[in-house]
Amino acid sequence: MTFSIVGRCPNTGELGAATATSNIAVGARVAHCAAGIGAVVTQHRTDPRLGPRGLALLRSGCSAQQTVDALVASTPHAQWRQIGVVDAAGGSAAWSGARTRPEMSAATAENACAIGNILANARIPAAMLRRFQARPSAPLAERLMSALEEGLAAGGEHGPLRSAHLLVVDTESFPLVDLRVDWHDQPIGELRALWNRYAPEMGTFMLRALDPDNPLGNAVP
Repeated sequence: MTFSIVGRCPNTGELGAATATSNIAVGARVAHCAAGIGAVVTQHRTDPRLGPRGLALLRSGCSAQQTVDALVASTPHAQWRQIGVVDAAGGSAAWSGARTRPEMSAATAENACAIGNILANARIPAAMLRRFQARPSAPLAERLMSALEEGLAAGGEHGPLRSAHLLVVDTESFPLVDLRVDWHDQPIGELRALWNRYAPEMGTFMLRALDPDNPLGNAVP
């Protein structure tokens, strides 16, 4: 019971993902992102190994579609898996194996891909994608967060959600944003609260890492 979105900002080159599920600690398994390379989500009988393998394929020069095709061809349990990929050029692709439980669906567009399984209805990924596209000038993390909220508003999944994750990479080897709710009765609402708290300090944390002598790194917004 998981719905996710991967996205790219064409203005900044940032890449990211947002996901929510009915199980504990979704952030430990589903989303995988690398700066300048791409974003991958792997879910439904989740195999976290597919994330690093997908990023390696993207790093080797594969497009999003080529990456999905290679992952499907190389895993013996592809029919259990659901995969979404966005590459550094904005290409997107998705896969839902035949054994993915309904309602399941996917929606792809330039710079974004949304997927879901065991959903309340099959329209949810398309609704998430529309919300993501609605504010192209907003920060990528905000667009991903809003898309996740739209997925919930559009019906969400069968059963209660328990965990959620927001992940964004920019230019460094470490994430720009990596916020996780591991067990909560309203994980998307809690993730929203975390993002609202973190967003004003995000630039300060990055400055402290890259230029610790800069006095602005001591600023408290």
